[in-house]
Amino acid sequence: MKSPLMALAMLAAGPAAALPAGSVLMSENPAERAFQEKYGYADAVIAGDTVYLSGVVVGLAPGEVDPSAAYERAFKRIGAILARAGVGWADVVEITSFHTDVKAQLDPMAAVKNRYIKPPFPAWTAISVSRLLPDTGITEIKVIARRPAG
Repeated sequence: MKSPLMALAMLAAGPAAALPAGSVLMSENPAERAFQEKYGYADAVIAGDTVYLSGVVVGLAPGEVDPSAAYERAFKRIGAILARAGVGWADVVEITSFHTDVKAQLDPMAAVKNRYIKPPFPAWTAISVSRLLPDTGITEIKVIARRPAG
């Protein structure tokens, strides 16, 4: 088993596409990484040819009413994590979204999602929930991607 320092060195040394199965991608943001370490989760884990992303919480900025900008920020963050894992939007096979108000949030999320994801579309399940953590979250988006062969 690799030491955490060796794994971090491998992540820093090579291109994302060269990441081996079993790689764990932690946040590059020090505050977010500290939160991840406190609660014990990662941005993404590569298992074989599958990349599992933890949920990205969508939150409105102070004064925001239209959630479109919040979804745009979330999809950019998801795209950056996918890129670090050596995959892209075309490799996404499943999306699960958790909504505090699914009826109001589904159309704005779909509009942003469809700028990033083109046919053939992945599987997508939208689930209504009573709340998210942090309490400012309106939606949480979880993604699974498949690494291309070779």
